[in-house]
Amino acid sequence: MRITKSDIETVAVKPSQYPPENLKEIAFAGRSNVGKSSLLNLLTGRKKLAKVSGNPGKTRTINFFLINDEFRIVDLPGYGYAKVSKSVSESWGDMMETYIENRPNLVKIVQLVDIRHEPSKQDVQMYGYLKHFGLDGIVVATKADKVSRNQIPGQVKLIRQTLGLNKDDRVIPVSALKKTGHEELLDVIEELLEEE
Repeated sequence: MRITKSDIETVAVKPSQYPPENLKEIAFAGRSNVGKSSLLNLLTGRKKLAKVSGNPGKTRTINFFLINDEFRIVDLPGYGYAKVSKSVSESWGDMMETYIENRPNLVKIVQLVDIRHEPSKQDVQMYGYLKHFGLDGIVVATKADKVSRNQIPGQVKLIRQTLGLNKDDRVIPVSALKKTGHEELLDVIEELLEEE
């Protein structure tokens, strides 16, 4: 798959602001500063579609991007950033739960983890939550350029074990900096959209 057209369609904090349920949606979730905006910009080939910030925890809304006029990529707020007040992070949690649990056209959630580290307790909780709703199965290991090529298999194995992935679940190492791994992710997205 190639993404040739991508535009922000809606920025929402509650269901009344969501776009219509007429297109399939693939959402992206991950800890603040895991590189979600950089990944979305890499996938779409646009430098500034998703705002990359030096201050983690900036995405405080659910951002819906219309892709090729055929489906949507949904950018969920980053979780687990310590400098954000508890009440603010809880409101994001509620916002995400409302979307995840009530959106009939949501096909899958791609979870992002940093390849350099063992997935955090919050990553594990998030994956368990996605599994509960049948939205699990695809993990992107970001910042793959920050470890040597020889380290990647070991780090992928660690991610698989920590998150409790099964053999069919995918872990895709991606580097936004070196522009690697995203083609495989686009292929997986294409497969998901073709499934009934």
